[in-house]
Amino acid sequence: MKRELPLFITAVVGLLMILSFFVPHQAVSVPSDFLQQCALILRAFGYVLGGVNVLLVNFDGIYKRQPGWVYKIVLVTTLIATVVVGAVEGPGFLNPHTRSKWIYDNIYSNMQATMFALLAFFIASAAFRAFRIRTTEAGLLAVAALIVMLGRVPLSNALTNWLPEWARLQSLQEWIMVFPQNAAKRAILMGAALGVMATGLRVILGLERAYLGGED
Repeated sequence: MKRELPLFITAVVGLLMILSFFVPHQAVSVPSDFLQQCALILRAFGYVLGGVNVLLVNFDGIYKRQPGWVYKIVLVTTLIATVVVGAVEGPGFLNPHTRSKWIYDNIYSNMQATMFALLAFFIASAAFRAFRIRTTEAGLLAVAALIVMLGRVPLSNALTNWLPEWARLQSLQEWIMVFPQNAAKRAILMGAALGVMATGLRVILGLERAYLGGED
């Protein structure tokens, strides 16, 4: 019974959510909307639990003077300060001219930009190792990546202004991003969607039982 009841609830809820897309009736839409609202509430509690877990882990690291404990102090202090400021300012905490908005624009956004700027060097290093031209497909991938990277740099665009419009690096990278890249991305998304559907059906039919505690 400990296994059958969760499987039954999962199957009923899964079928109800699927039917809500095809049956425009209150008997289906109302329970479906209620379950979606419950999922949002659970996700909000998940954020709270995640924040509490971050505080507990970092407090423990500070108390035990683990390596990098000074940075943990900075993390805990900024986390608590940001939450307190947002709670004091209320629902409009991200409105213009609020302290939360100032923190977001002048601290968080700058740190995020710095992090992604540093990641660019790691991405370039990984691309150098990945684009080893051993096959025709790898060569095409390397050429396309080089055109896209150079086409987004103002200097390379200035150097190719003398070429016809279609032959400039900016035009070539836009064409690559709009047509081949979109085609490949949509194929990947369709494959991922089919995988999600297959996994969902396995869960609803009771074939996938890992969420019950690792049972196959």
